[in-house]
Amino acid sequence: MHVIQVSEFGGPEVLVPAVAEVPEPGPGQAVVQVAAAGVNFIDVYHRTGRYPNDLPLTPGMEAAGRVVAVAPDVDQVAVGDRVAWANQIGAYAEYAAVPVGYLVPVPDVVSDESAAAVLLQGMTAHMLTHDIHRVRSGDTILVHAAAGGMGLLLTQLVTAMGGRVIGTVSTAAKEELARGAGAAEVIRYTEVDDVAAKVRELTDGVGVDAVYDGVGASTFDASLASLRRRGVLALYGAASGPVPPVDPIRLMRAGSVWLTRPTMVDYTATRAELLERAGDVLGRVAAGTLHVAVSERYPLAEARRAHEDLEGRRTTGKLLLIP
Repeated sequence: MHVIQVSEFGGPEVLVPAVAEVPEPGPGQAVVQVAAAGVNFIDVYHRTGRYPNDLPLTPGMEAAGRVVAVAPDVDQVAVGDRVAWANQIGAYAEYAAVPVGYLVPVPDVVSDESAAAVLLQGMTAHMLTHDIHRVRSGDTILVHAAAGGMGLLLTQLVTAMGGRVIGTVSTAAKEELARGAGAAEVIRYTEVDDVAAKVRELTDGVGVDAVYDGVGASTFDASLASLRRRGVLALYGAASGPVPPVDPIRLMRAGSVWLTRPTMVDYTATRAELLERAGDVLGRVAAGTLHVAVSERYPLAEARRAHEDLEGRRTTGKLLLIP
């Protein structure tokens, strides 16, 4: 089978097409023929070694496809089942051996591409809006990178829960996408000297109830300064780089605000929680109330180009690799 292999940590150039044996299922595993794999910033962290893994490695934390083999001890899935998974590395391949505890069923009306495009980011958006700061009717939420894959999903969920989204984007085209997803206000950060001051202006000086920030270093200060008293800053990623160490006194001075750095692993800690969260996300897609924007599809061998486009912020919506 064809795979993408990383033999040394580094830039997109270390994503090298290779040939490997089709895996056999080990105990508790199923082998899935991958129909589509999602491209996410966590893949960049694995590729660069920021999140260390043993080398060589095949990146990719999200995919959908069909089960082609199961271990003798497996009865949760069967050959022929359509499944998706997240938070298990190895998706940049034609076949992957996956512990069955990570696999979730895909509704018949949801395509493989949609399932692969929504699961990791959709569950993350669900975690942020339902657990980290549960959106209530009337809340105002600041969503950074509102035209990206995560931003579009967050905006839809916040709006569906009765919240008002202020989104940040870089261009007019991205503003149109964010507004199309439901953003009430959009700040083009390339044209504004002080994002936090603009947020204060749009909230009559009060600030926002929560900030969902996956950008990190370049947005952190503005995020903190945009919060209302006792607001929540959920830092779920660091696309622009890691945030320097923070003196907790800053949280007090900002209005006794909360800062959290959640990870999906802790919010799908049990099989029941995973199935509930994934089921809600995929159920919304099946019902047509959560829309997945796939902006680019790349052949598996072009994983390097996908990472270059992602890191270069040349994309909107979701990126997929198609084996």
